[in-house]
Amino acid sequence: MTDELPDEVVQFGNRMFDLARDGDDLLLGYVDQGVNADLTNSLGDTLLMVAAANGHADLVEGLVDRDADVNALNDRGQAPVSAAVFRGYDDVIEMLIEAGADLDAGNPSARETAALFGRTLPGDTAD
Repeated sequence: MTDELPDEVVQFGNRMFDLARDGDDLLLGYVDQGVNADLTNSLGDTLLMVAAANGHADLVEGLVDRDADVNALNDRGQAPVSAAVFRGYDDVIEMLIEAGADLDAGNPSARETAALFGRTLPGDTAD
């Protein structure tokens, strides 16, 4: 038995991540048809992580509405909200916080990332 996936499956998965990277809401249709909203790539990034890291607020909202895990960590221990903080996507940060993102999850956490860049997180009152 092999752990390798058929080329067609790999290509389809790659296409889903291309859609997330590009902010294409066609991805939401695929999720509605059964693609796992928490699909991960070879780095452990979820579709939400890729959309958040690329600043696609509408797609992030759509994935959150489809129950994507806002606190899923990738293989490097990074959370979607931390990626959005790192890149400075305030609208994505606010959306993820409203959806229950844990500002202390991951390494570095969103709070640690914000402190590194001298940023204040929306609604954050933690010291």
